[in-house]
Amino acid sequence: MTRTIVIGGGIAGLATAALLAREGHRVRLLEQNEQLGGRAGSAEVEGFRFDTGPSWYLMPRVFEHFFELLGTSADEQLDLRTLDPGYRVFGEPASEGRAPEMTVPHGRERVEAAFERREPGSGRRLRRYLASARRASEMAERYFLYNPFTRWRSLAAPEVLRAAPRLLGLLGTSLARFAGRRFSDPLLRQVLGYPAVFLGTDPDRAPAMYHLMSALDLDEGVQYPMGGFWHLIERLEALARDTGVEIVTGARVTGILTRREREGATVSGVRWSDARGEQHVEHANLVVSGADLHHTETALLPPELRSYPEAWWERLESGPGAVIVLLGVEGALPQLEHHSLFFTRDWGANFRAIFGDRPSVPDPASIYVCRPSATDGGVAPEGHENLFVLIPVPADEGIGAGGADGGGDPRVERAADAAIRQIEEWAGIPDLRERIVVRRTIGPADFAEQYQSWRGGMLGPAHVLRQSAMWRAQNASKRVSGLFYAGATTAPGVGVPMCLISAELVLKRIRGDHSAGPTAPRPSTAPVTAPARPGAVR
Repeated sequence: MTRTIVIGGGIAGLATAALLAREGHRVRLLEQNEQLGGRAGSAEVEGFRFDTGPSWYLMPRVFEHFFELLGTSADEQLDLRTLDPGYRVFGEPASEGRAPEMTVPHGRERVEAAFERREPGSGRRLRRYLASARRASEMAERYFLYNPFTRWRSLAAPEVLRAAPRLLGLLGTSLARFAGRRFSDPLLRQVLGYPAVFLGTDPDRAPAMYHLMSALDLDEGVQYPMGGFWHLIERLEALARDTGVEIVTGARVTGILTRREREGATVSGVRWSDARGEQHVEHANLVVSGADLHHTETALLPPELRSYPEAWWERLESGPGAVIVLLGVEGALPQLEHHSLFFTRDWGANFRAIFGDRPSVPDPASIYVCRPSATDGGVAPEGHENLFVLIPVPADEGIGAGGADGGGDPRVERAADAAIRQIEEWAGIPDLRERIVVRRTIGPADFAEQYQSWRGGMLGPAHVLRQSAMWRAQNASKRVSGLFYAGATTAPGVGVPMCLISAELVLKRIRGDHSAGPTAPRPSTAPVTAPARPGAVR
């Protein structure tokens, strides 16, 4: 029986552990924190429950396929609610007057009508834009996202060759330029360009191939798992345990062990310390690191066995960092939808502040606000609202750490104060600050300390062209046989769906599966299968 150790209990680690245990591996997962989830964490404060990471449920086919690999379904595991409206957009107000705003409804025809109201003729152009986005999304899922890129002939399928001129055009054009050629209204351009931020870059540098993201929210719609993404973590943990995974928290891995063989280095286990500081050596046939790739490569391996040494990282472009503000608010906030986006008028300056040569915290910033209490009454006490505010900033742990009730580092708290004022003024909630009863902040230094995030970043390497698809760091070590990588800092990229796919890419590499598309489910060969757990509470 293959003995496998998984480092890290975030989404990628839990997903990989569950898939490999179902495959028949004897799996032990080591998580350094006492709480599982990694960046998809949870905080409970005075009756409020906050997701501290992901909050947009997109790419439902990826979730459905992953659950199918584990012999279940998204319907059995999650209570999904379709959001209508999907989200609201607030533009920066002029010196006088209200902020321009737009509500994005559920359903393609209604979205086309909303575009048409802002810019005559744009509804018809959006229909063509979304048709292109759907084709790009289908191609990506069939040939790129699930592709381990271990056989180049996987890209020689007739469909790929026929589409090559179009794909090359999308790769050679920026998302901002691609949308700008089709739409004039600034707010519409921002709606189509903002998904680049979720990919860790800016619309002027993201390849137009990523216009496929618009097929996810404008066409398919936006869903929310009741209980938030923390409930997804709970279900992944339950499924992992059901397949026989042993989970150890408070276990900090301090080194990946190898042995020398004629063919080179082979993984032999890990060294880790427990919550009491006692040292352990754990032997294994395979090791999968779901930890930040920079930390894995530069802190857990000796220099001669690093596939991605520090010099490689110095040439890489990071995605943004984040200041996150968790607010418990007394009273209702009908001005905000479940998801709200606040776009600055000069967002070129906004992105230059984050990604440019002279980085600084943007002011004003283009921010994202999630109000899960609009849909889920369990995340806030009765008569209160729960707000998650995300402020993209440079990936720089020097910006500082957060704290409680304004007690974080000064740059973090100044960014939080500015965001609260911005929500008050742009959304027309003049008394928001006075109604705040709980305030917690998280800064880049917290990402660095808690998750060993490279440069304190929120997401990992940016999805510019040279850091996407086959050019992104892949899922197996080039120097150590039996060592694999999963998570947002490896292929296929950032976001919860990508983390689930990265787990499947590890499975493919261990199986020797070179296929480009999603894996067909197999019957479980897990040695231990716990009784099936009930589905989500409805």
